[in-house]
Amino acid sequence: MLQALIFDVDGTLADTEMAHLAAFNHAFAEMGLDWHWDVPLYTRLLAVSGGKERIQAYWLSLGALPKDISGSGMQETITHLHEIKTAAYEQAVQDGAVQMRPGVLALLSAASGAGLQLAIATTTSPVNIAALLRQAMGADWKRHFAVIEDASTAPRKKPDPMVYQQTLSRLGLPAPHCLAFEDSENGLRAALGAGLATVVTPNDFTAEHDFKGAWRVLPSLQGVGVAQLREWHALLPRSPA
Repeated sequence: MLQALIFDVDGTLADTEMAHLAAFNHAFAEMGLDWHWDVPLYTRLLAVSGGKERIQAYWLSLGALPKDISGSGMQETITHLHEIKTAAYEQAVQDGAVQMRPGVLALLSAASGAGLQLAIATTTSPVNIAALLRQAMGADWKRHFAVIEDASTAPRKKPDPMVYQQTLSRLGLPAPHCLAFEDSENGLRAALGAGLATVVTPNDFTAEHDFKGAWRVLPSLQGVGVAQLREWHALLPRSPA
């Protein structure tokens, strides 16, 4: 029986990546770096989960250190860049630059009303989650979710299944009683690694990813309701008792 829905955040609940990209570039400019990520480059960098990890991967790919502005080492510089980026992203959300994806809010409301537990399993930061969902769902957004796992609680980033394994443990449910919702290959691999059937809704940044193993690949959650999810879930193959 279907008992819980578990959602990724960036790219799944909302179209966040253009706002993230702009925020990264804002941070680079603020720090006096001559870095600028365009859409094709950022699309490639999304193969690396986590904002700090993404900055580090790019930095190392240059083969040379940028001009040392602050005298800090790499990790201190990355931390400061990420703080500036996070503040810029939060402001963009408050300014209405980020929209929830079609069908998401309706499904969250319907699922909650039908008695399904809702959970978040993401590798983004708590600040980013709060900025987005406070704007979309109101100041009491947390009450809608039984479990929230994020970068602060699951340090091993997707495609490692850690964040999903911890979510299942806190829900107190086995994977066959839950569905995961993702938008990327890394997210799908993490969910599958935890034994979760996964619905993937790709976006412009992840459309070319490999979604082999996904339970369903849909353009969005528009029109997807609880009855349909339960019908689909009932058709999943069951593991032997």
